[in-house]
Amino acid sequence: MTYTDSPRTDSPRTDNSRTDTTIAPATVLVLGGTGKTGRRVVALLRESGVEPRVASRSGDTPFDWSDPDTWQPALDGADAVYVVGPEGSPSPTPAFVERAVASGVRRLVLLSARGADTPGYLSAAVGAPHRESEAAVRSSGVSWTILRPGWFAQNFSEGVFRDGVRAGELALPTADGTAAFIDADDIAEVAVAALTEDGHHGEVYELSGPRALSVADVLGEIAEASTVRAAYVPVEPSAYRARLVAQGVPEEEAAVWTEAMEPIRTSREAPLTDGVRRALGRPPRDVAEFARAAAAAGAWS
Repeated sequence: MTYTDSPRTDSPRTDNSRTDTTIAPATVLVLGGTGKTGRRVVALLRESGVEPRVASRSGDTPFDWSDPDTWQPALDGADAVYVVGPEGSPSPTPAFVERAVASGVRRLVLLSARGADTPGYLSAAVGAPHRESEAAVRSSGVSWTILRPGWFAQNFSEGVFRDGVRAGELALPTADGTAAFIDADDIAEVAVAALTEDGHHGEVYELSGPRALSVADVLGEIAEASTVRAAYVPVEPSAYRARLVAQGVPEEEAAVWTEAMEPIRTSREAPLTDGVRRALGRPPRDVAEFARAAAAAGAWS
């Protein structure tokens, strides 16, 4: 699970000791090309003049992590890949990376998650596949970049929190904890820079927003930007898990979602990181800016 991760003021990528594989990718394969970050990566690539190969179960290029027969057709001729791996361990990402390198891919950009390298930060079910995937790209022998975002601001507008926001009540087991919610547009922009520019080889970009906010704070920003007024209702983790099960969510999945919110509850998602600034040379977008854009796009209409 990717959430659904002292800023520098100097210019980015000043370490000239690193080496990059210089490419102007003719073909960029985007896995999860219809997902939250994937479709944004696709749009930005097209804006930059690079035509992506959109791969997903429902994309232009059929791709299914559980069916390795779909991997090679997606990889044929690809120069760079945006890798969004599946949940579950053992991860298929190492086998895919090996196939990609053998096919001639020269650059890999992996979407991981904040806390992937911190014991106990993520549940075993979530953390293990991220660590396996990171190890695979690091040892691939080609240019690689790892993105570790925290919780997405877009979870409030097009993800798991949206229905609660629209209903006027969002009940979560996050207490008064805070998180530096990251705009998915920033994640995509960093990904595209790493896919198409030099200077990002060997970088691990920890991606967060510029402020740590509670869930109630985010709902306040949404109220400021729109006509939507939603109340935050704190619930205990056990009650939240039971509610998910009662709604038909499988026990195991309900447990994963409940554990995934613990870093917000304990404010481990609160520290600000400098990944956006290092990669793009600018600060990350604020939740207020996200809320205005989402409201203008009719996210809660």
